[in-house]
Amino acid sequence: MSTIHTMDDSPAYNLKAVVRETGLKPDTLRAWERRYGLPQPQRSSGRHRLYSQRDIDTLKWLVERQEEGMTISRAVDLWQKLESEGQDPLLSFVTTPQTILPVMQGAALDELRAAWLEACVNFDEARAEMILSQAFALFPPDIVALDLIRVALVQVGEGWHAGMYSVQQEHFTSELAVRRLEALIAVASPPTRKSRIMIGCAPNEAHTISAILLTYLLRRQGWHTIYLGANVPEINLETSIRQARPDLVILAAQLLSTAASLKAMSLKLQEMNVPLAFGGIIFTQAPGLRQHIAGHYLGDSLEEAPAVVERIVHSATIVPDPTPPPVGYAQALSHFQENRALIAARVWQMIKSNGGALTAANLNIANTHLGNDIEAALQLGDIEFLNNNISWIKGLTQEREMPPGIIQSYLKVYHQAADEYLDPRGRPILDWLQKASQS
Repeated sequence: MSTIHTMDDSPAYNLKAVVRETGLKPDTLRAWERRYGLPQPQRSSGRHRLYSQRDIDTLKWLVERQEEGMTISRAVDLWQKLESEGQDPLLSFVTTPQTILPVMQGAALDELRAAWLEACVNFDEARAEMILSQAFALFPPDIVALDLIRVALVQVGEGWHAGMYSVQQEHFTSELAVRRLEALIAVASPPTRKSRIMIGCAPNEAHTISAILLTYLLRRQGWHTIYLGANVPEINLETSIRQARPDLVILAAQLLSTAASLKAMSLKLQEMNVPLAFGGIIFTQAPGLRQHIAGHYLGDSLEEAPAVVERIVHSATIVPDPTPPPVGYAQALSHFQENRALIAARVWQMIKSNGGALTAANLNIANTHLGNDIEAALQLGDIEFLNNNISWIKGLTQEREMPPGIIQSYLKVYHQAADEYLDPRGRPILDWLQKASQS
């Protein structure tokens, strides 16, 4: 992006000069003029367009907004909004030279992040978009994507977990972030590398931010990426692999249950002899999970992931087979799946008869989450993985202002119900529930 130096309004440049200066095609210039009224060149006596330096700077401004991820219509809307507020967009969005960015990166970025998050949780879409545009004008896009958008999403997620923000506020913020990041990917330069990388989220995984950010970082480095989005199913995987012919598949999982579905996908890719890389917060919280996945771990830092991808693609590292589950786990899983609905019904009956604090909706959520996590821990090969994943109950109770101690009470009832329906085949589950309900 270039620094704006002048505001000269005198018509002095013909169409050829403007094309050379801005990189825009003549048809594009004429279309913008016709549809949006920007720029507004004057005419020579021979009816040829004549542009001023301000017209050229206006066009560069619009191009820069597009490079940041805006559509041309949104960029024009922003221009017109600034003018209606009495501001000169060319003065409001002067680009800071790259050489001084490290000096001013700290406090200014913190302020923009706080302002963007405030706008998002107040459902102020227009202000949130304007703040992001200002951030992209001042900082490199990687900095905005990682240190503003990503950090703000972590903050709103933590705020939801602490009861500060609603689910609606968290979802609205995430959707605005996804929209801007996908726009950045869409306007990225064409790939310069031959290798093809397929990126998506594990089956049933709905949290896409880390996969989108990694797609963006790899696109910026010239990789040919194929972004598949959330909840990539195993069905038709083999057909898709044959069509796309990726050199590497990357899958993300954030939950214990989706880590289990990622494991199943990794075994399928291993059979097809297609390299897999994986990551997600669950693998940071429970490092032992990594040895149960047939693939390369991308590391705990998203910033370092592109370098890991580079090593994977250009090396012939053999991934060891995942650690097999202990003897009896497959039997425990099958036994639990057969009796899961009966256990959930019994939990419902016991809690309602004792006047429990959980509503029908909350109890259904709790039973679903715990059941999914028990199955996932057994599929992954260690029932103790449940210890790191019990925080969802805390989030549930805080979001709905339930009394303290509800977690242990619920787990105690679930243990009693499971003990009625599970025989010795379910011993790993019963032992864990007993310990968890007493801790």
